[in-house]
Amino acid sequence: MASDRSLVIVTRKLPDVVETRLRELFDARLNLDDKPFSREELIEAVKTANVLVPTVTDRIDRAVLSQAGPDLKLIAQFGTGVDNIDLDTARNRSILVTNTPGVLTEDTADMTMALIIAVPRRLAEGAALLRDGTDEWHGWSPTWMLGHRIYGKRLGIVGMGRVGQAVARRAKAFGLQIHYHNRRRVAPDVEKALEATYWDSLDQMLARMDIISINCPHTPATYHLLSARRLSLMKPTAYIVNTARGEVIDENALARMIENNELAGAGLDVFEHEPAVNPKLLRSNKVVVLPHMGSATVEGRVDMGEKVIINIKTFLDGHAPPDRVHPAMF
Repeated sequence: MASDRSLVIVTRKLPDVVETRLRELFDARLNLDDKPFSREELIEAVKTANVLVPTVTDRIDRAVLSQAGPDLKLIAQFGTGVDNIDLDTARNRSILVTNTPGVLTEDTADMTMALIIAVPRRLAEGAALLRDGTDEWHGWSPTWMLGHRIYGKRLGIVGMGRVGQAVARRAKAFGLQIHYHNRRRVAPDVEKALEATYWDSLDQMLARMDIISINCPHTPATYHLLSARRLSLMKPTAYIVNTARGEVIDENALARMIENNELAGAGLDVFEHEPAVNPKLLRSNKVVVLPHMGSATVEGRVDMGEKVIINIKTFLDGHAPPDRVHPAMF
């Protein structure tokens, strides 16, 4: 299969420099208006493409993959998470799946740290008061807009992979005490460098932390990992931050607990039913909500595109792509 004749279908608008390179190397069909593919368009794409380049918002499930044409041999995901793709069905149909790991680590960790600061210090609430032209603010006051310091607080990280460790490095510099829960304990040298305390019991960690940061992928095992029961273990003065996947938290339970003052607040960049957001979360001044922009930097998106191109080119040249995804990884 010659790479310059391979049809590569891209489901969303990508940075210009990435799209230009795709056109130079392949027969690339681009989505210039950035309108998300309908289910019918996804099915048509898998029927005709040699390579599909989807994003995390494209649901490539069994029903879609069952209609893939014989020439579809690679799904080169533009993104790190692959919970939108039925990996087992792809494997059964001999379709390789790749992703773009590593390049979004620092950007996502930056956004996580921003939310860890923003929620206890009420940054979004304060900015909104000024923008709304409020008459409430008459200058500095000893008791106006009081939040809570983060220095010295205990941060519990759920998922100590690349992003979790990057969050820990930042949080340590801000004087937080680092705790974590992970499927496997990290190497002793990493734990020592981060001065991190490991908890094999997520329940026990949740009950003792001041701030919880969700940094694990969404898999069947992590769906509603932060269930209503587990959320109820947290202290009413605790905050929760999620820049991973919305499905990891029971969003209805979270909204209800914040509304009832059973949790102090939340910083959320992802949501269980994106793009829909629970109205209770939107109304609450205890919640900072962002439109899934944790990885939204020019540098990050270009780096993602370069990984996609390398994976496609390597595969079409007859070699194993560097970022091949195996179901066991997730």
